[in-house]
Formats: sequence, C-alpha cells, structure tokens
Amino acid sequence: MGYCYGQNKGNEYSLLVQEILLKREKFKSKYVNSDTAEKVSTLNEARIFLDRVISKDIFPYWYGTNWDYNGTTRIPKEGKIACGYFVTNILTDVGFNIPRIKWAQSASEVFIVKLAHGNIKRFTNRPINEIEKYLQISGNGVYLVGLDMHVGFLVVESTNISFIHSNYYQPKIGVMSEKINSRNPLNDSNYRIIGKLMTDEMIVKWLFNQAYD
Repeated sequence: MGYCYGQNKGNEYSLLVQEILLKREKFKSKYVNSDTAEKVSTLNEARIFLDRVISKDIFPYWYGTNWDYNGTTRIPKEGKIACGYFVTNILTDVGFNIPRIKWAQSASEVFIVKLAHGNIKRFTNRPINEIEKYLQISGNGVYLVGLDMHVGFLVVESTNISFIHSNYYQPKIGVMSEKINSRNPLNDSNYRIIGKLMTDEMIVKWLFNQAYD
C-alpha cells in the first residue's frame, strides 16, 4: 500500500484506513469459506499484512505529531498526542474493536495482557541488551511495550529493532521511530512489559470485529 504524502494527509490517512478495513473483509470471507489448513494460512497472511501495514504505512503518517500529556488528536500531524492515545489510535484505525479512550487512560499492562494473550515477557531492572536479545529470539513482528510511565510499539525486523512512540523526551517532535538503545524512555525505564501482537486469537478477533473490554 505505499502512499505519497501530499497536502491532504488527513484525507490520505482516512483512505488508507478504509482500505485496511476493506482488506479485512476479504480476509474474513476467505477465512469463513476455508478448510482448517486454509484457515491457518489465512491467519498467517492477515498477520503479515497487519505487521506490514502498521509499520510501513500507518506509522509514517504519525511521525512528527507533537507530544502532549493531554494530547488526544485523531488526525496525524494535527494537534498533539499522548503516548497512550497514540497506541490506541493506531490499534483502532487498523480495525481492532477496543475501548480506545478507556485503554489510553489506563496502565498499559491492562491492555497489553489482553491483546498479547499470554505472549508476554516482563523485565525489571534489566539492561537494554537483554531486551534486544529477547526480541531477536522472539522474531519479527509488531510488539507493544509498557514502561514505568510510558507505552509504545516495538518493530522487529531481523536484527533491526525500532521503538515507535509519542516521545515526551522530545515533545516538539513527538511521534518518532528510534533505536531502542538510544536515550529514550524504553532504555531508561526500570520496568518493561512486552507483548507480541497478532496472535491467532488477536487476528480472529480482528477478522470478526470482536470487542475487547
């Protein structure tokens, strides 16, 4: 789905979101009309699609959206966005039926546990290279990471690991992608909970627009 970034970014973004939801309907139809083996294959296709569209298409629209503790904008690069709202906006926009505002205002552990459904690892007072090793072993994909007072995404692509978040260290830049071992809240946090997204259960709930509480 590559998109050029013209003047009407809000409209472009809306079109992208609509295309994602249309793609979901196609995956759903294929899944419903498949045998067991084909269902497994469809879930894998949907997982690859979501990982790619989030990391390659959705995130870039949000880069440069300013951070603010009370930021709640729904439009990339317009207004300001807090870390929790950034995360729940992304998940909502790609089609997950979540309580967007409730989760944005809650401790990140609450929704990471619900979304990752057991595919979770907690670290307390551990060096960042230990986190890197864990992520490399856990494999490519999109993760959520909750910290002492922050939340964001991790994207793992082989040995390349990126931390995507609305950065209160640099509020005038806000949403950005950076290496996990740079000076950032992930590196500085004492506590980290990491959940790998797009489990089979999560994909099925996405396909059928099933609600999380």
